[in-house]
Amino acid sequence: MYDTLIKNAKTIHEETIGIGITNGKISKISEKITEKAREEIDVQGLYVSAGWIDAHVHCFEKMTLYYDYPDEVGINSGVTTIVDAGSTGENNIKDFYQLAQKAKTNVYALMNISKDGIIKQNELADLSKVNIEKNMERLQELPEFIIGLKARMSKTVIGENGVKPLLLAKELQRKVNLPLMVHIGTAPVDLEELFSYLETGDIVTHCFNGKDNGILDQTGNIKPFAKKAYKNGIHFDIGHGTDSFNFEVARRAKKENIIADSISTDIYLRNRKNGPVYSLAITMEKLLAIGYSLDEVLFRVTEAPADALKIKNKGQLKEDFDADLTFFELIKSEKYLMDSNGNKEQSHQKIIPRMAFIKGEKFDI
Repeated sequence: MYDTLIKNAKTIHEETIGIGITNGKISKISEKITEKAREEIDVQGLYVSAGWIDAHVHCFEKMTLYYDYPDEVGINSGVTTIVDAGSTGENNIKDFYQLAQKAKTNVYALMNISKDGIIKQNELADLSKVNIEKNMERLQELPEFIIGLKARMSKTVIGENGVKPLLLAKELQRKVNLPLMVHIGTAPVDLEELFSYLETGDIVTHCFNGKDNGILDQTGNIKPFAKKAYKNGIHFDIGHGTDSFNFEVARRAKKENIIADSISTDIYLRNRKNGPVYSLAITMEKLLAIGYSLDEVLFRVTEAPADALKIKNKGQLKEDFDADLTFFELIKSEKYLMDSNGNKEQSHQKIIPRMAFIKGEKFDI
């Protein structure tokens, strides 16, 4: 007997399925399930996918620069798993962990290599704040929570240190064998030089920003070194943010067969309430608007980030995986969406999350 049986769910390929859930796991997926359950839920044709994963958020509420609340950017928006991308470092990540455990949403963290995280904009301008040994201690203490590392490599963050912070991040990464997410932005460091230090599986966030130091050259073409990096397995993550997603860059990249590997928001309180981000669903709509298929979009908020960040048992609508599910509507809707630079794009589809499950527990949205 299942704990829960979900009836009349619909895949994006328009197949009607049932989903049996037992002990927080998906125990059966089938067009027809005859076994009994303690609870039956008829979702009446809502689309279903594996629970959405936002691989770049800022949700440590005690911060003042970039902060939000886990369930506001998580389950309340149909997102079952969020990854805080470097808000905290070894000096304050234990405090963040204690708060994160109280959330309904699954919360993980990428630890900032600078000890206090993003208390100020320039956390990597003073490299005395980067202590490899203390970082390793914290990683050993919280191995289920800290799933990777974060280094922000743009002018306002690194000061006069050039590529040194990235070299320290790579040194730490080699010691602990965890994913590394690198924020790219204004030079220095020049993006071509920065990419030369990255390896297959390293994650570049803000991949489609509209800055001069981005992947698009002045003639409107993707820079050759960026194509090479993508081809060599550098993971391109959207990381929309207040200032880091440009429709034209994303569209041009797609024309040159560069499809973002993961779709994330870089969401925090201000850009959630005031835009241009608002939510993961709206960020997904923006990729649909420039020609991504729904298949491509859903893969990039489920399986792709789970794989890149080595999040076990999540990201796939598959038996024996965690019963993390997002149910949503896809409706025709004519509206304009805005990128980080004020450019507008006509959208024809709206994604509306209606219900989600986290380890088998139901949440209405």
